Amino acid sequence: MSADHPSDDNAPVFTVTLHTSGRRFDVLPGETVLEAAQRAGIALPYSCRAGVCGSCKAALIEGRCEYPRNPPTALDVHDRARHAVLLCQAVPATDLLVEAREVTSVEDIARRQLDVQVSRKWQLAPDVIGLHLQPARGEPRLNWLPGQYLDVLLDEGRRRPFSIANVPQPDGVIELHVRHVAGGGFTSWVSDVLKEGDTLRIEGPLGTFVPREDSERPIVFMAGGTGFAPVKAILEHFLTLGTRRSIDVYWGARSAADLYLRAQAEQWAAGASNVRFHAVVSDPEQAGMAGMRAGLVHEAVLDDHPDLSGFDVYMSGPPAMIDAGRKLFVDAGLAEDRLYYDSFDYAPDVLAQILAGRAGINEA
Repeated sequence: MSADHPSDDNAPVFTVTLHTSGRRFDVLPGETVLEAAQRAGIALPYSCRAGVCGSCKAALIEGRCEYPRNPPTALDVHDRARHAVLLCQAVPATDLLVEAREVTSVEDIARRQLDVQVSRKWQLAPDVIGLHLQPARGEPRLNWLPGQYLDVLLDEGRRRPFSIANVPQPDGVIELHVRHVAGGGFTSWVSDVLKEGDTLRIEGPLGTFVPREDSERPIVFMAGGTGFAPVKAILEHFLTLGTRRSIDVYWGARSAADLYLRAQAEQWAAGASNVRFHAVVSDPEQAGMAGMRAGLVHEAVLDDHPDLSGFDVYMSGPPAMIDAGRKLFVDAGLAEDRLYYDSFDYAPDVLAQILAGRAGINEA
């Protein structure tokens, strides 16, 4: 448990029961349900860990919880009416009975810290840097599932999350796509200072945005900006498996230059009859100049698939895109438990500054 949230030795320990599986775990004073589940080795969905993205949303059947850290901004009026809670922020005030999805595929992969060296650095787009990281000498390679992310560990307990853009490799290489945020301390350092041979400290794997292989439904992937990174990894995983599921990949950005691996996505579509790639540019002038589809990427998905009831949907990108897709795709018939997403949100310490009124730079 974080030292930022000390426990009261006299406070009660509450028990959470997962309705579907019947699994039970104790929550220590001051812990969130998600933290307690992870301590118990139970994988529940999550992404931002800040109460913003809604990935960890679950239904509270019995009991009461509180939100002493961050407000549950991802819950709307409809969610609250259905007794939804955000497990990354919910601290039990009683024993709880919860209906929550479990992601058992990630439970056997240990999260750990290790040193990695930058083996390659290159320019993917005008404001996106590609990095290859390899375990430093004496370090075992990191194990992960496609779509998961890692944290780069900085001074004073700060972290910066980045999705892993490749499937696990025999040599342990980890690929990251880092967008340079103007004025952002860490991303500016990556862009201007970090060089091949330098060492970073990382922790991972993290997150539950991973392939679900227990379905034969058609898939829609939707990515915004560098949200393409985990989508790339998950799609490559399915292609390696030789899936015959129908797959539509939508990638939205402000300009054609921001679609930095467009050629690779087009190669996927050219090489597999069941894969279609859709590039979407939000700036109409830029789209016209490039001869590409104009508009917002979630609108393109709905234009092509007004009825999503028979699909699985994976989406990754900025919070505004995730929030729009989360609401509109369910309205289009998509079952909420078949919507998987990863929100590229504020780093937790930056978010805390914003919530405290000390506006900072988004370095998600």
